[in-house]
Amino acid sequence: MKTIEKPVIERTRIAMEDIPQGLYAAMLNTEKYVKTCGLPFSLIELIKVRASQINKCGYCLDMHHKDALKAGEQFERLYQLAAWQEAPCFTDEEKAALNLTEVLTEISRHEPEAIEKAYERLLPYYSKQEIANLVLCITQINAWNRLAITFGNVPGSYQPN
Repeated sequence: MKTIEKPVIERTRIAMEDIPQGLYAAMLNTEKYVKTCGLPFSLIELIKVRASQINKCGYCLDMHHKDALKAGEQFERLYQLAAWQEAPCFTDEEKAALNLTEVLTEISRHEPEAIEKAYERLLPYYSKQEIANLVLCITQINAWNRLAITFGNVPGSYQPN
Protein backbone atom coordinates (compact mmCIF):
# COMPACT_ATOMS: atom_id res chain seq x y z
CA MET A 1 0.00 0.00 0.00
CA LYS A 2 1.38 3.37 -1.02
CA THR A 3 1.90 5.89 1.76
CA ILE A 4 0.66 9.36 0.99
CA GLU A 5 2.90 12.04 2.36
CA LYS A 6 1.27 15.14 3.73
CA PRO A 7 2.43 18.27 1.95
CA VAL A 8 4.51 20.74 3.89
CA ILE A 9 2.25 23.55 5.02
CA GLU A 10 3.58 26.90 3.93
CA ARG A 11 3.85 29.58 6.58
CA THR A 12 1.56 32.56 6.56
CA ARG A 13 3.19 35.51 4.75
CA ILE A 14 1.37 38.15 6.80
CA ALA A 15 -0.28 37.17 10.07
CA MET A 16 -3.51 38.92 11.02
CA GLU A 17 -1.80 40.48 14.03
CA ASP A 18 0.71 42.10 11.63
CA ILE A 19 -1.80 43.98 9.48
CA PRO A 20 -2.83 47.54 10.28
CA GLN A 21 -5.37 47.45 13.09
CA GLY A 22 -7.62 49.91 11.26
CA LEU A 23 -7.87 47.52 8.32
CA TYR A 24 -8.72 44.56 10.50
CA ALA A 25 -11.21 46.58 12.57
CA ALA A 26 -12.96 47.81 9.41
CA MET A 27 -13.24 44.26 8.05
CA LEU A 28 -14.58 42.98 11.38
CA ASN A 29 -17.11 45.82 11.61
CA THR A 30 -18.40 45.03 8.14
CA GLU A 31 -18.49 41.32 9.03
CA LYS A 32 -20.52 42.11 12.16
CA TYR A 33 -22.98 44.10 10.06
CA VAL A 34 -23.36 41.27 7.52
CA LYS A 35 -24.01 38.73 10.29
CA THR A 36 -26.72 40.90 11.85
CA CYS A 37 -28.35 42.42 8.72
CA GLY A 38 -31.23 39.94 8.68
CA LEU A 39 -30.06 37.58 5.95
CA PRO A 40 -30.26 33.94 7.04
CA PHE A 41 -26.94 32.63 8.37
CA SER A 42 -27.23 29.60 6.09
CA LEU A 43 -27.52 31.84 3.01
CA ILE A 44 -24.59 33.97 4.13
CA GLU A 45 -22.44 30.85 4.50
CA LEU A 46 -23.54 29.47 1.11
CA ILE A 47 -22.53 32.78 -0.49
CA LYS A 48 -19.18 32.70 1.30
CA VAL A 49 -18.44 29.14 0.24
CA ARG A 50 -19.48 29.73 -3.39
CA ALA A 51 -17.40 32.90 -3.78
CA SER A 52 -14.45 31.16 -2.11
CA GLN A 53 -14.78 28.25 -4.56
CA ILE A 54 -14.68 30.65 -7.51
CA ASN A 55 -11.72 32.56 -6.03
CA LYS A 56 -9.94 29.32 -5.05
CA CYS A 57 -9.41 30.51 -1.49
CA GLY A 58 -8.61 27.36 0.47
CA TYR A 59 -8.51 29.08 3.84
CA CYS A 60 -11.98 30.61 3.43
CA LEU A 61 -13.38 27.35 2.04
CA ASP A 62 -12.09 25.55 5.12
CA MET A 63 -13.48 28.22 7.45
CA HIS A 64 -16.93 28.51 5.94
CA HIS A 65 -17.44 24.78 5.47
CA LYS A 66 -16.64 24.29 9.16
CA ASP A 67 -18.82 27.22 10.28
CA ALA A 68 -21.74 26.11 8.09
CA LEU A 69 -21.59 22.50 9.32
CA LYS A 70 -21.34 23.65 12.94
CA ALA A 71 -24.46 25.79 12.41
CA GLY A 72 -26.38 22.81 11.05
CA GLU A 73 -25.95 23.15 7.30
CA GLN A 74 -26.24 19.85 5.45
CA PHE A 75 -23.04 18.35 4.05
CA GLU A 76 -24.97 17.42 0.90
CA ARG A 77 -25.74 21.06 0.14
CA LEU A 78 -22.12 22.08 0.63
CA TYR A 79 -20.70 19.49 -1.72
CA GLN A 80 -23.35 20.25 -4.35
CA LEU A 81 -22.78 24.00 -4.15
CA ALA A 82 -20.45 24.08 -7.17
CA ALA A 83 -23.38 22.73 -9.23
CA TRP A 84 -26.14 24.75 -7.52
CA GLN A 85 -27.92 25.46 -10.83
CA GLU A 86 -28.98 21.83 -11.19
CA ALA A 87 -29.08 20.75 -7.54
CA PRO A 88 -32.64 20.35 -6.22
CA CYS A 89 -31.54 20.92 -2.61
CA PHE A 90 -31.38 24.71 -3.15
CA THR A 91 -34.47 26.91 -3.21
CA ASP A 92 -35.18 29.33 -6.04
CA GLU A 93 -34.48 32.14 -3.57
CA GLU A 94 -31.04 30.70 -2.75
CA LYS A 95 -30.34 30.11 -6.43
CA ALA A 96 -31.08 33.77 -7.18
CA ALA A 97 -28.58 34.83 -4.49
CA LEU A 98 -25.98 32.33 -5.70
CA ASN A 99 -26.41 33.61 -9.25
CA LEU A 100 -25.70 37.14 -8.03
CA THR A 101 -22.67 35.79 -6.14
CA GLU A 102 -21.22 34.35 -9.33
CA VAL A 103 -21.96 37.43 -11.43
CA LEU A 104 -20.40 39.84 -8.93
CA THR A 105 -17.44 37.60 -8.05
CA GLU A 106 -16.56 37.26 -11.72
CA ILE A 107 -17.84 40.68 -12.75
CA SER A 108 -15.21 41.28 -15.46
CA ARG A 109 -16.20 38.04 -17.24
CA HIS A 110 -19.85 39.00 -17.65
CA GLU A 111 -21.60 41.29 -20.07
CA PRO A 112 -23.28 44.31 -18.44
CA GLU A 113 -26.72 42.78 -18.92
CA ALA A 114 -25.73 39.88 -16.63
CA ILE A 115 -26.06 42.18 -13.63
CA GLU A 116 -29.48 43.35 -14.82
CA LYS A 117 -30.61 39.73 -15.25
CA ALA A 118 -29.23 38.76 -11.84
CA TYR A 119 -31.01 41.73 -10.25
CA GLU A 120 -34.31 40.86 -11.94
CA ARG A 121 -33.99 37.28 -10.73
CA LEU A 122 -33.73 38.53 -7.12
CA LEU A 123 -36.84 40.73 -7.17
CA PRO A 124 -39.47 38.04 -6.43
CA TYR A 125 -37.62 37.07 -3.24
CA TYR A 126 -35.76 40.06 -1.83
CA SER A 127 -36.45 43.69 -0.97
CA LYS A 128 -34.09 46.44 -2.12
CA GLN A 129 -32.57 46.51 1.38
CA GLU A 130 -32.00 42.75 1.30
CA ILE A 131 -30.43 43.00 -2.15
CA ALA A 132 -28.09 45.70 -0.86
CA ASN A 133 -27.15 43.41 2.03
CA LEU A 134 -26.56 40.51 -0.39
CA VAL A 135 -24.23 42.72 -2.44
CA LEU A 136 -22.32 43.72 0.70
CA CYS A 137 -22.07 40.08 1.81
CA ILE A 138 -20.66 39.10 -1.60
CA THR A 139 -18.28 42.06 -1.60
CA GLN A 140 -17.10 41.23 1.91
CA ILE A 141 -16.23 37.59 1.19
CA ASN A 142 -14.43 38.62 -1.99
CA ALA A 143 -12.34 41.04 0.09
CA TRP A 144 -11.62 38.35 2.71
CA ASN A 145 -10.62 35.92 -0.08
CA ARG A 146 -8.14 38.39 -1.50
CA LEU A 147 -6.66 39.10 1.92
CA ALA A 148 -6.39 35.41 2.86
CA ILE A 149 -4.82 34.43 -0.47
CA THR A 150 -2.33 37.32 -0.46
CA PHE A 151 -1.44 36.91 3.22
CA GLY A 152 -0.95 33.17 2.75
CA ASN A 153 -3.47 31.98 5.33
CA VAL A 154 -3.07 28.21 5.63
CA PRO A 155 -6.09 26.08 4.64
CA GLY A 156 -7.01 23.62 7.38
CA SER A 157 -5.75 25.83 10.19
CA TYR A 158 -9.10 27.44 11.04
CA GLN A 159 -10.82 26.28 14.22
CA PRO A 160 -14.47 27.32 14.75
CA ASN A 161 -15.39 28.94 18.07
